Amino acid sequence: MNMWIPTEHEKYGVVLASFRGTVQHGLPLEIGDTVQILEKCEGWYRGFILKNPNAKGIFPSSYIHLKNAHIKNKGQFETVIPVEDSVITEMTSTLRDWGAMWKQLYVKNEGDLFHRLWHVMNEILDLRRQVLVGHLTHDRMRDVKQHITARLDWGNEQLGLDLVPRREFSMVDPDEISVTELYRLMEHRHRKKETPAPASTHHLFVHVKSLMNANVGEELEVFFHIYDGRENRPLSERFFVRLNKSGLPKSPEKTERQCTLFVDLGSSDLRKDVYIVVHIVRIGRMGAGEKKNLCSVQYRRPFGCAVVSIADLLTADSKDDHLLKVYACNTESEWNLIHENIIKKANSRYNLSGSNTGLAVALQLLHGDIDQLRREYMVLFTRGVSITRKLGFSDVIMPGEMRNDLYVTLEKGEFEKGGKSVARNVEVTVYVLDIDGQILKSYVAAGSGEPGGDEYHSLVLYHNNSPRWAEQLKLPIPVDMFRGSHVRFEFRHCSTKDKGEKKLFGYSFVPLMQEDGRTLPDGTHELIIHKCEENTSLADSSRYLKLPFSKANLPSNNQTLKGIKESFWITSFLCSTKLTQNGDMLDLLKWRAHPERINDSLSKLKEIDGSEIVKFLQDTLDTLFGILDESSQRYGLKVFDSLVHIINLLQDSKFQHFKPVMDTYIESHFAGALSYRDLIKVLKWYVDRIVDAEHQDHIQQVLKASEYIFKYIIQSRRLFSLATGGQNEEEFRVCIHELFMSIRFFLSQENKGTTPVAQTQAVFLRTFPAVYGELLKIFTVREVAGFVRETLGSLPTTVNAECPLEAVKLQCIGKTVESQLYINPDSRCILLPVVLRVLQAHMQEQRDLVMCASILTSMLSLIKKEENGTVEPVVSEEVELIVESLLGVLLRTILEISNRPQSTGSAMRLQFQDVTGEFVACLLALLRQMTDKHYQKLLQAFSSKDDLRDFLLQIFTVFRILIRPEMFPKDWTVMRLVTNNVIITTVLYLSDALRKNFLNDKFDYKVWDSYFYLSVIFINQPCLQLESFSPSKRKKILEKYGDMRVMMGCEIFSMWQNLGEHKLNFIPAMIGPFLEVTLVPQPDLRNVMIPIFHDMMDWEQRRSGNFKQVEARLIDKLDSLMSEGKGDETYRELFNSIIPLFGPYPSLLKKIERETWRESGISLIATVTRLMERLLDYRDCMKLGEVDGKKIGCTVSLLNFYKTELNKEEMYIRYIHKLYDLHLKAQNYTEASYTLLLYDELLEWSDRPLREFLNYPMQSEWQRKEYLHLTIVQNFDRGKCWENGIILCRELADQYESYYDYRNLSKMRMMEASLYDKIMDQQRLEPEFFRVGFYGKKFPFFLRNKEFVCRGHDYERLEAFQQRMLNEFPHAIAMQHVNQPDQTIYQADAQYLQIYAVTPIPENQDVLQRDGVPDNIKSFYKFNHIWRFRYDRPFHKGTKDKENEFKSLWVERTTLTLVQSLPGISRWFEVEKRELVEVSPLENAIEVIENKNLQLRTLITQCQSRQMQNINPLTMCLNGVIDAAVNGGLARYQEAFFVKDYIMNHPEDGEKIGRLRELMFEQAHILEYGLAVHEKFVPQDMRPLHKKLVDQFHLMKSSLGIQEFPAYVRASPVHFTNGSPRPCRNSVPSIISPEGGRTVARRSYPAVNRYSSSSLSSQASNEVSNITGQSESSDEVFNMQPSPSTSSLSSNHSASPNVTSSAPSSARGSPQMAEKHKHSRENACLSPRERPVSAIFPNPLDPAQRAPPHQIGDTTLPRSDPNLSAPDKVRPTPSSWSLDSAKEGAPSFSDSAGKLLCPPVPPRPHYSGSSAKSMGSQSPVPTSRSPQKTIVPPFTPSPTECQSTSLVSNSPVLSGSYSSGISSLSRCSVSEASGTELPAGDHAPHPLPPPATLPTSVSSSEEPIRRENKTPPPYSVYERNNPRRPVPLPHSLSIPPQTDAPALPPKPHQLRTGSMKLDGTSDPRVPRPRPLPRKVSQL
Repeated sequence: MNMWIPTEHEKYGVVLASFRGTVQHGLPLEIGDTVQILEKCEGWYRGFILKNPNAKGIFPSSYIHLKNAHIKNKGQFETVIPVEDSVITEMTSTLRDWGAMWKQLYVKNEGDLFHRLWHVMNEILDLRRQVLVGHLTHDRMRDVKQHITARLDWGNEQLGLDLVPRREFSMVDPDEISVTELYRLMEHRHRKKETPAPASTHHLFVHVKSLMNANVGEELEVFFHIYDGRENRPLSERFFVRLNKSGLPKSPEKTERQCTLFVDLGSSDLRKDVYIVVHIVRIGRMGAGEKKNLCSVQYRRPFGCAVVSIADLLTADSKDDHLLKVYACNTESEWNLIHENIIKKANSRYNLSGSNTGLAVALQLLHGDIDQLRREYMVLFTRGVSITRKLGFSDVIMPGEMRNDLYVTLEKGEFEKGGKSVARNVEVTVYVLDIDGQILKSYVAAGSGEPGGDEYHSLVLYHNNSPRWAEQLKLPIPVDMFRGSHVRFEFRHCSTKDKGEKKLFGYSFVPLMQEDGRTLPDGTHELIIHKCEENTSLADSSRYLKLPFSKANLPSNNQTLKGIKESFWITSFLCSTKLTQNGDMLDLLKWRAHPERINDSLSKLKEIDGSEIVKFLQDTLDTLFGILDESSQRYGLKVFDSLVHIINLLQDSKFQHFKPVMDTYIESHFAGALSYRDLIKVLKWYVDRIVDAEHQDHIQQVLKASEYIFKYIIQSRRLFSLATGGQNEEEFRVCIHELFMSIRFFLSQENKGTTPVAQTQAVFLRTFPAVYGELLKIFTVREVAGFVRETLGSLPTTVNAECPLEAVKLQCIGKTVESQLYINPDSRCILLPVVLRVLQAHMQEQRDLVMCASILTSMLSLIKKEENGTVEPVVSEEVELIVESLLGVLLRTILEISNRPQSTGSAMRLQFQDVTGEFVACLLALLRQMTDKHYQKLLQAFSSKDDLRDFLLQIFTVFRILIRPEMFPKDWTVMRLVTNNVIITTVLYLSDALRKNFLNDKFDYKVWDSYFYLSVIFINQPCLQLESFSPSKRKKILEKYGDMRVMMGCEIFSMWQNLGEHKLNFIPAMIGPFLEVTLVPQPDLRNVMIPIFHDMMDWEQRRSGNFKQVEARLIDKLDSLMSEGKGDETYRELFNSIIPLFGPYPSLLKKIERETWRESGISLIATVTRLMERLLDYRDCMKLGEVDGKKIGCTVSLLNFYKTELNKEEMYIRYIHKLYDLHLKAQNYTEASYTLLLYDELLEWSDRPLREFLNYPMQSEWQRKEYLHLTIVQNFDRGKCWENGIILCRELADQYESYYDYRNLSKMRMMEASLYDKIMDQQRLEPEFFRVGFYGKKFPFFLRNKEFVCRGHDYERLEAFQQRMLNEFPHAIAMQHVNQPDQTIYQADAQYLQIYAVTPIPENQDVLQRDGVPDNIKSFYKFNHIWRFRYDRPFHKGTKDKENEFKSLWVERTTLTLVQSLPGISRWFEVEKRELVEVSPLENAIEVIENKNLQLRTLITQCQSRQMQNINPLTMCLNGVIDAAVNGGLARYQEAFFVKDYIMNHPEDGEKIGRLRELMFEQAHILEYGLAVHEKFVPQDMRPLHKKLVDQFHLMKSSLGIQEFPAYVRASPVHFTNGSPRPCRNSVPSIISPEGGRTVARRSYPAVNRYSSSSLSSQASNEVSNITGQSESSDEVFNMQPSPSTSSLSSNHSASPNVTSSAPSSARGSPQMAEKHKHSRENACLSPRERPVSAIFPNPLDPAQRAPPHQIGDTTLPRSDPNLSAPDKVRPTPSSWSLDSAKEGAPSFSDSAGKLLCPPVPPRPHYSGSSAKSMGSQSPVPTSRSPQKTIVPPFTPSPTECQSTSLVSNSPVLSGSYSSGISSLSRCSVSEASGTELPAGDHAPHPLPPPATLPTSVSSSEEPIRRENKTPPPYSVYERNNPRRPVPLPHSLSIPPQTDAPALPPKPHQLRTGSMKLDGTSDPRVPRPRPLPRKVSQL
């Protein structure tokens, strides 16, 4: 059996085909996986996949392609690195990383990046194949690698991956280069990514397409050139294209004939006034319109011109085709100026040549040098493109550039008529002839693009004796043909008659070179026109060349030729690298011919143009050194000066490229072996004169040239040594030493910064480093280093910050450090002290830091390089030197720069950022070089403990700066890891010093604190959170550095253990930071840190016996961590980091349980846990993209938690403002106001100063409260909650009044008035309310398994709300039923939403009951301050009677009570209590009829008081009721409930049956009265309908068996108020005639049901209609929710649903009102604000005083018994308001009974004193209004209107509000005179004495107690009235739900005296949490 053998070479391979691994121990493989092989055996390998090294197995060897690999750490833990091109390795790993992220892009729907990345990945794979195949040339391989790395960098950047440091395309190992080098590489790559350098040269690409719509029928020539509009001259030569008769290019196959590149445009040429000018010439007949004749002669004639600005191309899209408009001149003689006229827009001089004529061209600007363009636009150059050059040389002249172009422009001519009557048509023909008079072929070019011709024909301008052509020609004549050549111009007259002949009449010529070898000078030349005969032959040029050619050259005596009027002007311009027009240059070069001119020529050299000198550079230098060799004594100084001039000329940017030419000359051509002596002598002579010379300019020029002077000296000496075998060596050395002594002497001169000598010193220092290299050619390294040290050392040492010499000195040091000299270790040890001295001085002064950083970087880069060499001790010594002199100052510098304010310009900031980075890199490089020995020496060097302490504090602070995220760009992970590695290594060294020097009696808190703080932020750095990285990146980091967090954690632990009793100094300060460490999801780290927590708790317990500090600090820290968004998704594991903190690990909880303080420890954990649940929800909700509703709900939950459970005031206020901002963003203005009120209520009207907090400035408490009031009022106004705003306006007005601030008081009153106006004038939408249940464990904690009532948005109905909720919770399932869910739903791992609409039950009945109050006002009270909501569900109990469904139709009524009233600080609040009652069929019938009666009554009243615009609503309602009744509606009720069987079976319902009968009679009576009113107002056309209604009414009466109404109905016919629908039998009638006035407001109902309220089968619907007036199709009636807004009996017969709110707003009560009503109105506005989760206020009502809650809606309790008079149910109490009881029986009113009684309008309460404090004494309780006290004389109201308390919420009709009884009389109270209270328990219902004893008066002294029977919420607007009460927050404006009916308002004098007190007894059921302190601590 064969054995498995460890492999030797087969270590690494790639899987070629997938292997399923189905064999035993098989390892499944995917194609492309990389495997590491451990063993082999008979065709099988054993190993693992590199991405999952833990899974090992076997696989067939045939499936693996082996690759060469390098093995590290051979043996068990070996790692394999493939031996392949590093670019390939990087590509492979990068593509693997991208693969996973690429798929995620698809999932995240980032389609654009997904597709772009896909293309790039494919491209990289393709390039990878090319590299792997290895068939590429070296250059191509380089290009491919460059392309690959560019693509990799692009992808990494797009995906947010790290920047890869590279050198020559290969990744760099950060351990193998110095940190400074790494920084420079990163910086270089980062900069490259940021800013591409702007190109300095530009090129214009032109491609001519066609001339559009030119119906010329002739060939065309098109000329382009670039024209400078500022200087009015062409900048380039012309580009020439021929077009055929169709306007298309003549040679389409030759692209170079139609495409060109205008090259070498400088950046200055890309401006608005530089243009592309196009001239178009036609070739054909003289006149464009001439008929074809026999003449076949062709002329070149003007056609048109086009102009476009180059600046337009910079903005246009680069590839756009341009259609250039072509213009023609009006007068042909101005052809030469047409382009200028177009540019100047001189419209009168030109016109469009044709409306559609345009030249189609492609224009594109390209940037960069021409070689770069050849690479980038290969297609362009391979296809063929002509080059069009600039006139003259480009900005930079390159050596080796060959050019010899003569440009000749035919400017103009002056000709005589020649005996003709009209002017001539002149054509010029141009020829170039050589020295022999032969025509030079193809050297006349009209422009680039077309090849040159033998001749050129000019334009012909029609009948013009002074033609101006302005045509430019190019004559590219070779240099060797220039001498003796000339250009001839022949002039011909072109006749249009005859045969169109061209007749010669004269000629001109011009020679190209003068006798002395100079060329034709540039400029304009006036040539002589020599006349000749038509047939003259000019073939023999020698005949005319002797003649004069130019008028300028004529001898003065030749008057005949001067007098000739005819002339011809040309302009010439030579652009040549070989020929010159300069005579002085020629004189110098020919110095041997004229020795006497040498002096003169050398002097004139400085005046010669630089381009002329560089043309002949080598010849000029040879001349100079030739002169020097021959006569050095005589011309030495002049030659030296000329040499200096030439050297400095090459410093010019235009000629700097000629430096290599000079270098080549020195190396290869220079032959002056003796020159060195003269050069040294003259140089020394100049240096010696420096100190005394007045003018330093020339000396500075000499020193500027010292680099090349030394080059000549050294080369000359080498040549001499070679020639003589090294003679005179000593003499040369002495000369050089003397020269350096002179230099040192002049450098050592101390002087003020701006003196000429100082400037000369600076000039020398700038050039000095360039000399080192030359000296090294002859001297040894140590010698040169000696020269340099002494020279730099001779500089004056006084540091004057202002001196510019200091900066130059530093630059010199910088160049020295970068020179070859410094790189050599031998010289480095000599130079280092000098360098360090200068550096230290500058860094201490904080000057030239950029330069210092650069020098330091270079120094430290060199040290790193040598580390692996043999010179280890030298390096160590250097490090020691640098540490000694620079470490301290380096730390100080980094601190200084980091703490500098960044207010300077962005460029400055960038510079500081760069320099900080460089210094940091230097520090890291230095620390990385330091060994044990260095640290020991460093720490020993501190003379005192204080110095050491300062150093440690400094270095810890610097390390904290290095850890900052902004220290490096975010993708520099490589740099960050290196930094952290250096930090942790250094900290390990320094912690030892900390232990030795700062413990026990020498303990220093500051150092230790700094140490711990550094450790904590080190561990929490994002770049060390390995969990967030990809597996491959994590693996690389762990392999290279390990998990540095754990190392630092262990260090913290060991240091903590050393502290002993000093630990107390760090409690509680370190709790937060250590908690943060514990939250890092690293098990080992937690293991290390948890014992510290236990230790802390133990020490804290020992010290103070509790955990208060620990708890406070933990809570604060958790909140701040959340607001920083700590932890991302891993923060979900918070439980697993706190509960592990106290749970499953070395179990802190177990340790706590063993301690004596276990209970407090466990309770601390519980509190923190609850807070974390909420914080987690908050953080998740606040994520981007979450809906506002969720955010708001979550914030409310957290806010309440901070207030009620933690009592954290500052946090509470912070979250108030966060919630406020959320509401504003969601436009919930009302909720925003309520939220801000929470903060407002914590403040008082005092002058206490408050500190700056959040966005509030430092101000007094009064000012802040005023600002809050105004903001809240503004928001209430925007939320249309004007009533609430009014109350705050009043409060502010009182404050202003108390301070006599009448200006603001006036504004406030105006604002208040405007709010009243808005109430009356503006429409308010009535919101819907919805009950939402959130069931299932998947909901956030604050929603889970809870039910809420939500106030809908404007216009939002149930379907829209349901959709919105499902959008907010996209994973939720909507439940389709309204039944309460069972436990399975509660515990499900899902989200269930149960949503249905609910009806609000208004608390404030007073306003709603009042007659004449406009609907605008009522609507506010219907929908604001609502605590309770109702939902009805119909069902049949028992067997259903098919004949009459009413018998078994029950209603299940659910009443929901909220924790806080709506609206409040949120749009939704949790349901605190739900009550379920069942309404019997009889009660249901009573309710339906009561509702309809109420509706009828309201409509009749509105009609009477003229509130209705038309009578239709009343007509429809009457019609609906009468029609339904006639058709059997009420009869169904009779059948169901008035039969003997029912009465026998339900004896307890006797009273209710009586009540139903009563209501039916009442309805008939109301109808009768309504018909009477209707008859009065009905219009004529409705009379028939009215008659029909009257007839039907009689039918109805008879069907009910009513002949005459019973006495009690007649006695009290109709109380047409918005009040009681059921007058009691004995009540005194309020007599109303159809014309009558208003009645007394007795009792208010909420509006009748919004929808119909019984669910009937279709067969019964007709019957129901008869009873209720509902619509025919009422299947859904009971599924709808009762609501205050619309009628419950709406039908197709009845009134529209809005009848109840149709009263116009003009109906107002009388202004004169009893005092007691004022308060009621005022206080009923604002709602009590929301309560926190548990109610926290005492309930002043004794349990005995409270009606038992089960009485609400309890159908078994007695209701109003029609057979029992109301007085029997009320306890009699004597009263000062009582009416004479003896007269009780008399059924008549007082005199005024029939008059109109107005409901009282509440005036303002009277405030005693000016201060707002007096408000505290008034009862802030909203109260009902009593009709008793009015300005009308007293009358006797019905004494029977009161009811017992047991009836309060019984009537189901009222949507659960106080529905049975007249609220103003619903309580019997103590009389005003007696002032006594009812004893407790007197409210219980029981039989009462007979009616005769009943007084009708009431009093309100018990009102405040009554109102307090439910805990009010804490957030009340009225809390401000008495801010210093012990009860945390006082009464609110709205009324909490209660079992009692609305009570009476307090008496006026009680309001004024302020004597009422709150009963402080609390409700035993309510838990009391910690109250929030009243004062706010300076917030």
